[in-house]
Amino acid sequence: MNTHISVPAREIVDAVLNLIHSQLGEKVPVIGLCGAQGSGKTTLARAVANVLAAEGINCATLSLDDLYLTKAERAGLARRVHPLLETRGVPGTHDVDLGLAVLDCLVSGSPVELPRFSKALDDRVPPAEWPVIAAGCQVVLFEGWCVGARPQDEAELLSPVNALEQNEDRGGSWRLYANRCLAGRYQDLFKRLDALVLLAAPSFNVVARWRLEQERELGQGPAVMDGSGVERFVRHYERLTRHILAEMPRRADLIAELDDNRRILRLVQRANSSETR
Repeated sequence: MNTHISVPAREIVDAVLNLIHSQLGEKVPVIGLCGAQGSGKTTLARAVANVLAAEGINCATLSLDDLYLTKAERAGLARRVHPLLETRGVPGTHDVDLGLAVLDCLVSGSPVELPRFSKALDDRVPPAEWPVIAAGCQVVLFEGWCVGARPQDEAELLSPVNALEQNEDRGGSWRLYANRCLAGRYQDLFKRLDALVLLAAPSFNVVARWRLEQERELGQGPAVMDGSGVERFVRHYERLTRHILAEMPRRADLIAELDDNRRILRLVQRANSSETR
């Protein structure tokens, strides 16, 4: 059964907090926050973490973006598998084992260094600069553009979704590799989720504008993109973003439906979604 609620922006923070409090107990809950690029995942995670801190609850936030492979590692993938894998984004361009190791430490209450990735440099920050989370974590927020995603049926990969796939992945090997990675170790990572929140964009058509707004906040850096660069960049994400928007609302615990300007139109709270997550 679904409950549909018209809400102001503050309500999503309260709804996520309620979800967290329902999960608190002997186990450290891992709450997944999924949403297209620029949908506000990081802002939401920060707001929720701030309220938890004020309540005296130790919260750690891990971003899927911070698990990207290094630039050198992606260059190696591009040579061995497909040139499009040099661009960060799709499953197969993350260090899933690193993510699993970090989550293991957090849910066990052990201290751990949180990896960091610089989008302005398009490379991982040196480990010496990673922040340390002290022992005693009580809640983990795990946010990312495809957190909790499931793979497509391979038959769905046959037709390209955009010019990037049509022109640069003619045989479909890039999208097949990403889909098979998602079906593999990524599912081990996402099985760690105790609840899943989806920030649902109204369509993929708004993502380039949202992502460009993010890019303009990066400041200076050799990898900072202009409008045309962002437009090409988001095409790498299009297939899976469309799949998530079509598939994930049926099983997420909480869905925030957004308008073109990221205002929340309504929340959908789903009962017993853990049975299908």
